Amino acid sequence: MTTGRRELGLALQTDKHPGEYAALARHADDGGFDVVTVFNDLWYQPALPALLEIAAATRRVRVGPSCLNPFTLHPVEIAGQIAVLDGASNGRAFLGLASGAWLETLAMDQTDPVAAVREAWEVVRRLLAGDDSGFAGTRFLLPAGTRLRYEVERPDVPLLVGTWSQRLAAFAGSAAAELKVGGSTNPAFVPVMRDWAGPSVGIVLGAVTVVDEDGAAARRAARHAVAMYIDVVGSRDPTAPVEPGLLERIRTLVAANRHDEAGALISDDVLSRFAFAGTPADVAAQAEELFDAGASRVDFGTPHGLDERHGVELLCRHVVPRLRLG
Repeated sequence: MTTGRRELGLALQTDKHPGEYAALARHADDGGFDVVTVFNDLWYQPALPALLEIAAATRRVRVGPSCLNPFTLHPVEIAGQIAVLDGASNGRAFLGLASGAWLETLAMDQTDPVAAVREAWEVVRRLLAGDDSGFAGTRFLLPAGTRLRYEVERPDVPLLVGTWSQRLAAFAGSAAAELKVGGSTNPAFVPVMRDWAGPSVGIVLGAVTVVDEDGAAARRAARHAVAMYIDVVGSRDPTAPVEPGLLERIRTLVAANRHDEAGALISDDVLSRFAFAGTPADVAAQAEELFDAGASRVDFGTPHGLDERHGVELLCRHVVPRLRLG
């Protein structure tokens, strides 16, 4: 059963030219979305410049990264970035934290990611609140007497934790406003995550989205776009993991940058669990199933359509109104 308000987010990859973020975000702000967020995927542009552009172009939506990680960005820098964004957006910012993906290619120490995310949030929380009592964790240190040397918009910002992990979900249930499962459109996973996280946190699901009047063409494009994410999360859904042999074939092709061939291996059933794809009615029906399963927000992610601007227009004109009436 659906509980609470249904929220909708537009999620953007940071692969665009300056000015393109503002145009898409303005359309989402006018078109009834509640959130505009950007990814912070490795090898793409950093999240903050795009978020500042989005904040300046919008008046109503919440804005934030989904997600920053404490392995490539120290929590002191995370605190500074979210403070700047909160000021630029007049208090509409949220902070997404996750343990990150693809970081093994950098040979980083990613041991105990739960402690890293938990301690990063503690450092950020204390700095925003002006708490200079100090903090000594296993991963991060904040010396006593340390504080930000500028005014902040708010002494706290809402936390979103991005994860597929049971342990990080439990942390989100104790500390976060929202928990995001990135790369999933599977309604069966919502109650699992609710069981892991507890009753107090909002559950967000978001994934690659391709919407077009030509549903078959949209699904073909979605297969190409989603292959890189299935490579990362395909084995992590306990309700319906991708078969290991298929996952290995997808992984090999993605590593060789053969995304079309990887996408061709993805069946309609698998696609429906990892992407929003099809006509506006198809995409709205997928989101409806997530809300009915208990999700509090659905994020429609890049590339949005065969042409991104047209995809966002279809979402605003046809998908958002269907879900608001649901």
